[in-house]
Amino acid sequence: MKKSTEVLTFLLLIVMYSLKAQKAEISNPKIHTTSGIVKGVTVEDITIFKGIPYAAPPVGEYRWRPPQAVKPWEGEFDATQFCKDCGQAGFSQTGRQKISPNSSEDCLALNIWKPAVAKKNDKLPVMVWIHGGAFVFGSGASPENSGVSFAKQGVILITFNYRLGRMGFFAHPALSKEYPDEPKGNYAYMDQIALLKWVKENIAAFGGDPKNVTIFGESAGGVSVQSLLTIPVAKGLFHKAIVESGGGRDGVLTGRPINKENADKYYPISAETIGLNFAKKHGIEGSDAEALAKLRALPAADIIDSGEENVGNTPIYSGPILDGKLVVETAESAYKAGRQNNVPIIIGSNSAEVPAGFVNARSKEELFTLFGTMKEEAQKVFAPDTSRSFPEILSMVNTDKVWAEPARFTANAITKKGNKAYIYLFSYVPEAMKARARFGAPHASEIAYVFNNLNARWGNPKTLPEDEEVAKLMNTYWANFAKTGNPNGAGLPEWPAYDIKGNKLIDFQSDGKAVGKPDPKKARLDMIEKAVESGNLH
Repeated sequence: MKKSTEVLTFLLLIVMYSLKAQKAEISNPKIHTTSGIVKGVTVEDITIFKGIPYAAPPVGEYRWRPPQAVKPWEGEFDATQFCKDCGQAGFSQTGRQKISPNSSEDCLALNIWKPAVAKKNDKLPVMVWIHGGAFVFGSGASPENSGVSFAKQGVILITFNYRLGRMGFFAHPALSKEYPDEPKGNYAYMDQIALLKWVKENIAAFGGDPKNVTIFGESAGGVSVQSLLTIPVAKGLFHKAIVESGGGRDGVLTGRPINKENADKYYPISAETIGLNFAKKHGIEGSDAEALAKLRALPAADIIDSGEENVGNTPIYSGPILDGKLVVETAESAYKAGRQNNVPIIIGSNSAEVPAGFVNARSKEELFTLFGTMKEEAQKVFAPDTSRSFPEILSMVNTDKVWAEPARFTANAITKKGNKAYIYLFSYVPEAMKARARFGAPHASEIAYVFNNLNARWGNPKTLPEDEEVAKLMNTYWANFAKTGNPNGAGLPEWPAYDIKGNKLIDFQSDGKAVGKPDPKKARLDMIEKAVESGNLH
């Protein structure tokens, strides 16, 4: 009897030890990557890895060079803390800072959210979020972009940092001479491509499917998606794309010639000339190796320089560059020739993106004069009577010219190559924003709904049931698209695929309902398309 009791006790101890070890394994999961072991953390039913390097720190001699391979580490990498943001201006009570204290050149890292428990040999769909911020601000660590809701939908969500501002886009004659076979200028895009290569090589170890990767982004992130859709070397690194307020036409963050003056009506000054302007600001003359060494020796804070883009009327920041090796043409040029990467897309915009800023005027008369010979036709479309105020009309023209019509243009190009495109219009304005959002849903207001993460966006307000329903709908549509290439699913309002004849989209309406219908802005977008294609509206 005593012996039986001892054996039972021994077996119980083994079981207890096994359960304890299993619990420790779940709460502190470890994954083998190509660079070494990473240790994350599990919170409830979601496993999170933070701050995993996907490229070496782009510092010293590697400032303004393509991302370099990560040096493998020994032991375990603690992936439980976000890394610093990429270099960008900061803000304090006294005004703008030269560089944010939470940013650094050593910033090329990614974050992963995944279901904690998955079936053996599962290959989960993967979504890669490219943050916005005009290419000068932003972070993969923003609370608004937490991947918890996507992970609960059975999707692996990845966010990451990429170089910004003059760290991310910079050209100079001395740089062009150095390593002439390397691509130049677009270090932000090079980082994004390096991240996608890391995903291809490593995501299977996390339970993800490297053959089912969806990239998505908003604003500058949306422009990045447009660029990746049309950069030849990005082909095969992703399989679906979502563009939120990311344009598609030339003229807005779409590519400045690297060394040709007056070659583009939107960007008459070349990127190299702008690089020389920046160098002169810091007392650096010439275009030889010595000048480049001095530029690389500048402190990061002087490169960021409070995010300043001009000194008086002299530009010192280029934005994205047509370098001829990596970025060989603009998205619009690629779409018109049918040279884009062949994948399905979701694309759309918000109902009142910005009040002004891209198309500028001081009166209705001045605004409609910008349409040239189509002035009277534009007036009939945008201001059929006198009840519509000038600020509202200006917002409509900016929204349609920069985002809504280019989205339709992109969808047309995608469908012509035989792929599905799904257009959305986000018109929903929560109660907390109605006092400020006079004309509709502003730029970036859809992000919290896409991530189903309302509290992070609005500072913990009391959300209404319709707010939560819109968030649930959008998060589910996006997750479904990542899984199958079709956003539709059981219990969801039907989202019609786009075609030129039907011109249908889904409208996340002001009342909180999602309705598939013909585009309510068709006449306005037709007007913009006609004006842009004829050269009447730049």
